[in-house]
Amino acid sequence: MTVEDRYARLAALPMRPVGGRRTLSPFGRVREVVEHRELLWLLTRRDLQVRYRGSALGFLWTLIRPLVMLLTYYLILGEVLGAAKGVTNFGIYVFAGLTIYMLFSESVGAASGSIVSNGGLVKKIYLPREIFPLASVGGALFLFGMQMVVLVGAILLFRVWPDPFGLVYLLPSIALVLVYSLALGLILSALNVYLRDIQYLTEILLTLMMWGSPIVYSWQMAADVMQRFHLPAWALEVYTNNPLTLAVLGFHRALWSGGTAADFPHDLALRMGIAGVVGLALLVGAHALFQRMQGNLAQEL
Repeated sequence: MTVEDRYARLAALPMRPVGGRRTLSPFGRVREVVEHRELLWLLTRRDLQVRYRGSALGFLWTLIRPLVMLLTYYLILGEVLGAAKGVTNFGIYVFAGLTIYMLFSESVGAASGSIVSNGGLVKKIYLPREIFPLASVGGALFLFGMQMVVLVGAILLFRVWPDPFGLVYLLPSIALVLVYSLALGLILSALNVYLRDIQYLTEILLTLMMWGSPIVYSWQMAADVMQRFHLPAWALEVYTNNPLTLAVLGFHRALWSGGTAADFPHDLALRMGIAGVVGLALLVGAHALFQRMQGNLAQEL
């Protein structure tokens, strides 16, 4: 048999995947991630250890940072600039908003650069690429837990007890942030491989989103400003129905004791529910887009 005949026979053979199961089924991809859960845990732990490597205080910084943030915003914005005059229990209000925002910011910011920072692994072995953004979200959840310790401690210290009925908004607010964080993280992590400016653009947008959410000011203040400048009613609706705004409002409704009916939009629960359904659809679409882009990630890196 000639060499040409051998090549012809090889060319006629069906192609087979090598190096792992690369199914396009969404459920198959989820199953792959579950099968690699130990690696997911190791990546999450490694990211947290690298963050504080060489530090004398180590993970104590996860408590020190939110405490400094709480004091800074309370003293500078609340007392010096007078923002506390329009918001009851201003310190708890600000820190509650910052806590849920930082979960979103840390998740999206870290996820956007997660594949590039793990380029060595991506190029050497096959594993579901979704693990890297997921590990970033996992690390952000740990930091969120530390901030929650400080927030709950401040509530107990100042004895500003939240409305028990408002606590039903707590988990939906966290879930809303996680769904949108993961959806955006999947898209941005893949796009950042092809265009490295994405990570820096994300940092700018996250800063703008913080000041565009009712964190250091109340939702009612934003509504009053829009009315003062005679903006159309739909502008307030667009602002209010931003998923991050809804998550912040839900978190305030759960943990801030100084709120009244005027401080929240009507049908907050319904708005959050609709945003959650839209977020799940976005997550499915983001995952499909991620699958289309992830085939060439190793070559681009």
